[in-house]
Amino acid sequence: MEPTKLERAQHPISRRDIDPNVLKTLYRLISAGHVAYLVGGGVRDLMMGRRPKDFDVATSAHPAQVRELFRNSRLIGRRFRLVHVFFGPQNIEVATFRQRSEEVVEGEDPMIRHDNTFGTPEEDAFRRDFTINALFYDPSTFQVIDHAGGVSDLQARLIRTIGDPEVRMREDPVRMIRAIRFAIKLDFAIEPATRAAIERHRADLAKASVPRLVEETYRTLTIPGADRALILMEQLGILDLLLPFLSEHLRDTDPNSAPTVRNLARMGAAIAQNGGVPRPLALACLFADFYLTRMRHSVPEDRFALVEALRARGFAKADTEQMRLLLEAVTHMVTRSRILRRLARRPYFAEARNLFELIAPTHGADLASIDQFLAPPPSPPAPQPGGKRRRRRRGGRNRRRGREPAVGGDPTGNGQPNQDSNSELSVAPDPLEPARPR
Repeated sequence: MEPTKLERAQHPISRRDIDPNVLKTLYRLISAGHVAYLVGGGVRDLMMGRRPKDFDVATSAHPAQVRELFRNSRLIGRRFRLVHVFFGPQNIEVATFRQRSEEVVEGEDPMIRHDNTFGTPEEDAFRRDFTINALFYDPSTFQVIDHAGGVSDLQARLIRTIGDPEVRMREDPVRMIRAIRFAIKLDFAIEPATRAAIERHRADLAKASVPRLVEETYRTLTIPGADRALILMEQLGILDLLLPFLSEHLRDTDPNSAPTVRNLARMGAAIAQNGGVPRPLALACLFADFYLTRMRHSVPEDRFALVEALRARGFAKADTEQMRLLLEAVTHMVTRSRILRRLARRPYFAEARNLFELIAPTHGADLASIDQFLAPPPSPPAPQPGGKRRRRRRGGRNRRRGREPAVGGDPTGNGQPNQDSNSELSVAPDPLEPARPR
């Protein structure tokens, strides 16, 4: 089938909107006799008038040929070799066109694939996930090439799989989370057949790579509109498989007005205004209401349960431990505990303060009261000029009476230690760093 080709006057993409180093890479490949296109999300965003976060290049040149053309490059990947071309700190990913996945044999697990062979541009387009991500831009002819109907889906604002959605979701279940992320990020609807396939095969997420699931979860819940992404994940049954304890917590309230959703809405607005947030802060914002609710009704040792549950699902130890510190600090901010003044000297306090600012309106906390609580006490009044100061003699009452001071707190002053005092110093345990229960 012949692809649809949009001439320069039929689309909004201009070379001025493409990174100069990406253009250098494309033209060097073309000058060497290879086919080279700008592909994927970069073309999609340019077609929508957005500024792409990054650009990907696909070419007919094999990885070794790309490596020969660019001395400032290196080969990466095991299953499928890619080339990263470096321009200072910037790197541009160059991939060889890949062949379309083989037809599914009845009774065979569609996740077991051997699709790492090189192919044609058309085969490469049809092996991608969604139609809107399968557009190519040819810098030699200034054409947008559409093999899968992505242009019409961009106009209709739809997320649609390429080919049979039942097969595409089963062969890579992570696409279910990606469909949600693109729908929220672009403000698109998920096409009905694609949505039905997600709901029908969501249990296949248990077969997916754990690191990929964690990565896509972070990407989906750290975008502007993270609150709508969370609601959609719950509606499609995805959240119950990824984070069942959070899904159960949300089911106790109306998802549209749940405190967790309101917290994510404020975080999403902050991301839209200031850029991304650190992963521990995102996790802490996601689980703030869950954690505070458990702390109000549970014993303190349960604060480790959330960390252990997330670690069991592949979340990094460094992120979950930092999340725990932030949530414990926020608990003291909400209650204005005396420990808060000591917390203010901790290196993570500034991040905990940012978290408190995000969730304070949801939980009825007063931001100004924290600043007042942490303000230093007023200094004592300075002595008036010319006033008489009483001079205290050393030794006090004992010196005036000709007696030596008492030793060890002995009220008799006979030099014997007080029998009621301890001879050894005892150090109280730090309540901020309790020992992990065995």
